[in-house]
Amino acid sequence: LLLQGLTFLSVLTSAFMIWKGLSLFTNSESPVVVVLSGSMEPAYHRGDILFLHNGYTPIEVGEVVVYKLHDKPIPIVHRVMKVHTENESGEQYLLTKGDNNNADDRGLYNPGQLWIQREEIIGRVKGFVPYAGMGTIWMNDYPQLKMGLLGALCVLSLFSND
Repeated sequence: LLLQGLTFLSVLTSAFMIWKGLSLFTNSESPVVVVLSGSMEPAYHRGDILFLHNGYTPIEVGEVVVYKLHDKPIPIVHRVMKVHTENESGEQYLLTKGDNNNADDRGLYNPGQLWIQREEIIGRVKGFVPYAGMGTIWMNDYPQLKMGLLGALCVLSLFSND
């Protein structure tokens, strides 16, 4: 039982180190995200896994970015529609919109906020795997499934011979 516990701890530690390494490499707090809604269809569908990179070059109109507002827990994946750059400071302000939405995102921003600031950007989409994140969505939509899978994994780990 001690060996199984140590093996489990080793797997968790390895996963954490890989995640942190990817975060450093991509300069993004979350280098991989799952699309949770259909607001970016047809480009990205619900359940697609997106790979992000947050480089230092200026963001351009047409790029798909993932941003997180200060008071909202869930990141948003949308396309940059307008960019405003301050002449003196060079700071960028962005206006975003989902490809499948009729209006821009100002209704999603915090009250009184008209632009997204660069520090709210988690990353730019650099690649994706279609529908590979559907398991995550199913586990969030059906908590019983998540508990069942966790229970099954615990039982399997207790009775495995390795």
